[in-house]
Amino acid sequence: MEASRKAMPDTDSPREPTMYEYEIAKDRTADLIRRADDERRAREAVRLARAARREAEAHGAEHESHSRRPHRHRFARAV
Repeated sequence: MEASRKAMPDTDSPREPTMYEYEIAKDRTADLIRRADDERRAREAVRLARAARREAEAHGAEHESHSRRPHRHRFARAV
């Protein structure tokens, strides 16, 4: 009876992950790190583009040629 008892797997203890599962987890971790880096670089690119636009707007000739007031005709149109 003891021999048959030892042959049965112990279901109460956690099983060891296989090398295949370990490699999958490692690949998943590396993929998540790559994605986070890509998203961080994309946010940084957007931030730098906005800063460059603001800088160009502040110092550009185009900004000086436009006024803030709305363009209205001085006289009403004759109908």
